[in-house]
Amino acid sequence: MADMAQGEAAPGVAGGPRLLLRLEGLTLFVGAIVAFSMTEQPWWLFALLILAPDLSMAGYLAGSRIGALIYNAAHVTLGPIVLTVAGLLSGDLPVLGIAMIWLAHVGIDRALGYGLKYGNGFGFTHLGRIGRSAPQPTAIQE
Repeated sequence: MADMAQGEAAPGVAGGPRLLLRLEGLTLFVGAIVAFSMTEQPWWLFALLILAPDLSMAGYLAGSRIGALIYNAAHVTLGPIVLTVAGLLSGDLPVLGIAMIWLAHVGIDRALGYGLKYGNGFGFTHLGRIGRSAPQPTAIQE
């Protein structure tokens, strides 16, 4: 997909698909918490690391395009799923616990409507615009 021009509206999901994606995020969040509880890791670790992926927002100090790239790397499920597989294959419960914390973070972000970012600003996400001035998406009628 070609990058959007600065100021151009980012596409966003609306209607039923948006609701389904947010419910999917909630399911990921709850499932990751249940799985974390099975790793026998301390809950203080969960509390300490649940917001760690948001440190990637510091990438926006280098500009919107770099910020989006760094933010998305920390908020896409690819990383925590690879970490989950590594933890399962090695039998390493602490690694598995960290992967579940990371998945829980991604899940709750999606449930709250925080999507992956486009390079034209933090408020432009795949789930639609976020922020006070963001227009609310409307469903496409077929």
